Amino acid sequence: MNVLVVHDYGPLGRLLMERLRETRLGVSSLLISQPDEVDLVALARWVPADTDLIVNALWQGDPELAEREPELARQWNFSVPLALAEYARERDIALLQLSSSYIFDGRKQSAYITSNPGNPFNQLGNWQWECEQALRVLLPRHLILRTGWSLARFVTKVLEADAGQPLLLSSRCHGQPVPYRDLARVMAAIVMQVDCGAEAWGTYQYAAAEDISQYELGLAIVQALEERRQAVHVVDEPPGWLKLEPQNASLGCIKIRNTFGIKQLPWRTGLKAELALLGADKLTDAASRQSASQSASD
Repeated sequence: MNVLVVHDYGPLGRLLMERLRETRLGVSSLLISQPDEVDLVALARWVPADTDLIVNALWQGDPELAEREPELARQWNFSVPLALAEYARERDIALLQLSSSYIFDGRKQSAYITSNPGNPFNQLGNWQWECEQALRVLLPRHLILRTGWSLARFVTKVLEADAGQPLLLSSRCHGQPVPYRDLARVMAAIVMQVDCGAEAWGTYQYAAAEDISQYELGLAIVQALEERRQAVHVVDEPPGWLKLEPQNASLGCIKIRNTFGIKQLPWRTGLKAELALLGADKLTDAASRQSASQSASD
């Protein structure tokens, strides 16, 4: 089977390509550096003629960015996927598309399942839900994978927090973070099942094990970043962007386990790897060396 991975400069596409190139699959890539400026008409010319499956690894998990740049959100989460889907329908190509828990309004008391209808209230969720509905009508051979929170988004919040200033995160919002490497693992596993003949088209959900609040997640990240413990003070208060967050972002992941045999991994086990991927481990190492040097001189 020949697979085309559509990606940007972010880590997910690179990690997915690394996994897929270790298999017997034919793998090619399509880099879209600026999704908001891509020529949708020309997009079809960049898809190899022998492609059997398009994997769209353009993953946007930041509702704040989507509100700041609504045109980018529309292109990234709707226009580009629909252009790929239309091309795929004409040539009987399958498509794997990412979505997220932001399609839900967070009012449900238990974890959301794949059959729950979307009811988004932010730009990110709106376009992802519109994309999901359009794909179901346009392309029978589709796989929609909804994800939990981007762990990298919250790591970045901690890293970019001003020293000595409180980092506001709310304990009212809870969900399940997803590290880049874990998501690449899940996507690669689905692709391999398709290569083995699985015709299980439809919607699936994946989020890492352990439901946690955004406030507790911030504390866990600071704890992992030893040199930031004193510099960043996480406070349980609603930030200004809380209005973009569903209070319940938990996803049920039984269907993906029963269909593809994909089990949830704890996000805590992937935290150090996520820090390394984002370069945060270098900060920790530098702080540790500085502390050891200072102790020696004392």
